[in-house]
Amino acid sequence: MRRSIALLAIPLLLTACSGSGSGSTAAACKQQFWDGTLGVCLPANWKVMDKETLQSRGVPEEVAAAFQSSVGVAGQNPTVTITKETLQSDMDPVAYSQASIRAVAALPAYKLIDTRAVKVSGKNLEIHVFSAKPLPEEPERRFYQLSTTNKSIGYTLTALTPLSVASSLETEILTIMKSLTFVDPSESAASSK
Repeated sequence: MRRSIALLAIPLLLTACSGSGSGSTAAACKQQFWDGTLGVCLPANWKVMDKETLQSRGVPEEVAAAFQSSVGVAGQNPTVTITKETLQSDMDPVAYSQASIRAVAALPAYKLIDTRAVKVSGKNLEIHVFSAKPLPEEPERRFYQLSTTNKSIGYTLTALTPLSVASSLETEILTIMKSLTFVDPSESAASSK
């Protein structure tokens, strides 16, 4: 679970927006990301961050992918990252998700805000929404986190926002997280025809 805690130490990459607004329960998928192992759906205005940009920002190698909104708020652009860790053996996705939740519950100023049900590869998991302090000198922030496994690899999607988040941004973040797949979208589209 070290990648969950380590990821919280890179708030310069994970940014957010504040305010309130209204939005639907799902944002439209405008671009499908697939890296050969995992995929997500990206709403409009979200782009894949290239490896060079991530390296220049000092992002750890555990970050397999990052997505950033081109719509800045308060001088920052919201970001969702996916970290991966090699496990010693195959692990049940539900057990991995619960272990990840327990790991971040030990963070300073941790408070559970909400959980959202999501199904990934047929497994019922939770998007864990909580607040915590990423670093002692920083203010409390809101996190959205989804952890699961595929074979012997653990994956965690994380987004960081201010405590108060616009519902439209929350909808976009949840759309990305709920679309996580380990099946090539082009293969699943071809088999459904």
